[in-house]
Amino acid sequence: MSESARGPGAAAVTSPAMVPPSQASFLAFDFGLKRTGVATGNRLTRTATPQPTIRAEGDARWAPVQARIQEWQPDALVVGVPFHPDGAAHDNTRRAQRFARQLRARFGLPVYEVDERYSTTEAHAQGARDADAAAAAIILEQFLRGLS
Repeated sequence: MSESARGPGAAAVTSPAMVPPSQASFLAFDFGLKRTGVATGNRLTRTATPQPTIRAEGDARWAPVQARIQEWQPDALVVGVPFHPDGAAHDNTRRAQRFARQLRARFGLPVYEVDERYSTTEAHAQGARDADAAAAAIILEQFLRGLS
């Protein structure tokens, strides 16, 4: 059974009720074709910390992703999934969902998908030096706020 619930535009978005309390530490990704933002966070503080962005394309991104997972040893992963403002899916929606499926298959960790509309815009508005990592932190904090 999938760890995500169907949301707007029939896209997968995680329901916070589906996250077991035993999962306390998370590694989040703001997927991009050339850059993937990364952030770490935990359930206790409900805060996220941006980490250096992974600058790699295609299969070259998997080695740095694996290194981050080994370094941080998260209980679960979070992937931001972008949508159009009206909730409709687009090409990047499907790419992020594919990335989430690949994470599940490669690393055997639970992967939660979060609607990340406007996270990059918000990161730029905050003046972040690394907007991709800041967007990953915004995505993760949004996810953590929804947990009970």
